[in-house]
Amino acid sequence: MALEMRETCERCEVSLTADGPASICSYECTFCPDCTDAMAATCPNRGGELVTRPRRKAA
Repeated sequence: MALEMRETCERCEVSLTADGPASICSYECTFCPDCTDAMAATCPNRGGELVTRPRRKAA
């Protein structure tokens, strides 16, 4: 099962690219770096930690 590379931050709705920086939780909730910092790297949806999302080459 491949990781879903979401294209927007779930908090501020800024655009994210597949090869750009973003953070995810284990449920693939996705956030931009600014929101991740503002939330102390804790997912507001499920309370888990946010980690750096792996990068994927743009198609």
